[in-house]
Amino acid sequence: MKRFAALLLLVLLACCPGAGPARAGGEKVLRMATTTSTQASGLLDVLLPAFTKDSGVRVKVIAKGTGAAIRDGMDGNVDVIFVHARAREEKFVRDGFGTRRYPVMHNDFVILGPASDPAGIRGLDDAAGALRRIAAKKALFVSRGDDSGTHTREQQLWKATGLPLATMRHTVVRKGGKREVESVCPAGSGAWYLSIGQGMGRTLTMADEKRAYTLSDRGTYIKYRFGRRVPVDLEVLCQGDPRLLNAYGIIPVNPEKHPGTRYDLAMQFVRWLTSERGQALIRGYRLLGRQLFYPDARNQVTGMP
Repeated sequence: MKRFAALLLLVLLACCPGAGPARAGGEKVLRMATTTSTQASGLLDVLLPAFTKDSGVRVKVIAKGTGAAIRDGMDGNVDVIFVHARAREEKFVRDGFGTRRYPVMHNDFVILGPASDPAGIRGLDDAAGALRRIAAKKALFVSRGDDSGTHTREQQLWKATGLPLATMRHTVVRKGGKREVESVCPAGSGAWYLSIGQGMGRTLTMADEKRAYTLSDRGTYIKYRFGRRVPVDLEVLCQGDPRLLNAYGIIPVNPEKHPGTRYDLAMQFVRWLTSERGQALIRGYRLLGRQLFYPDARNQVTGMP
C-alpha cells in the first residue's frame, strides 16, 4: 500500500510540475519598481537577461516615476525599488519601509531645448541660472509633472532660482490608475509652463514637437536622440552643474514591514547588481559609442567623470 501511495505521488508530481518541493514557492520572480529612465534608456534590456541567466530569477519590472515606485515599496506591492531621488530614498529607509540603500550608478541631468535657443542658455553650467532665463523670456518649458525623480530635481532647481513659486495640483493618470500630484512651478507661468504628468520619453517627444525646453536624464536623452529611427531634435544646452548629478540607488523592501515580500530574491539581485559582474555591464553599456551610466557600487560619487 505504501509503495502504491509513493508511486501515486510521483505520478501527481509529474502531472503537476508546480507541486514539487523544488517549486514549492512557485517560479522565482522578483518584483521591482523602477523609474521610466532605467527602462527607456535600454539598460534593463542588458542587465535583467544577464541576471536571470546567472541566477534563474526572473524580474518583473514595474516602470513608473520615482514617487510612484517608492509608494509601491511602501505598500508592499514590490520586493525592491531601483530609483533616483536620494533624499526620498533615505527617508524611505528611515521610515522603515526599506532595509538599506545601496548605491548602483549615476549619470546626470541636462537641460535641453531647440537649436534656436530663444532663452539664450547655451553653454551655461548653472542650471538655476538657465531656468531663470527661461522664465524671464517666458519660453515654453515642458515638465514631466509626474512626481518622478526627474520632476523632483526640476522642482529643486526652480527653488534654487529664487523666483516666486506657486503650488500646483493636478491628477496624473497612468496605466488606468489616478493619483494627485502636488508640485511647485514659477508663479504666473500658466502660459508657458506645461506640466504633462507623463514619463521621460513622452516628455521629450512633446518638448520636441513644441520646440520647448525640458529637463532630462542624459541616458534617456541619448536613447531618444541617437537611438531611434525618428530622433528628437533637441540639443543639450545646459550641463555640468553639480546640482545636475543623478545618482541611482536600489533598496530592498523591509520584510518586517511587509512579510510577504521576497527579501531573499531582492538581496540576490542587489548583490549581483553591485558585484563586479553587474557593475561591468553598467560600465560597458553604450549607445552609438556613448556611455550612459557610471557604476557607483565600489566608488564614492564626487561628480561626473
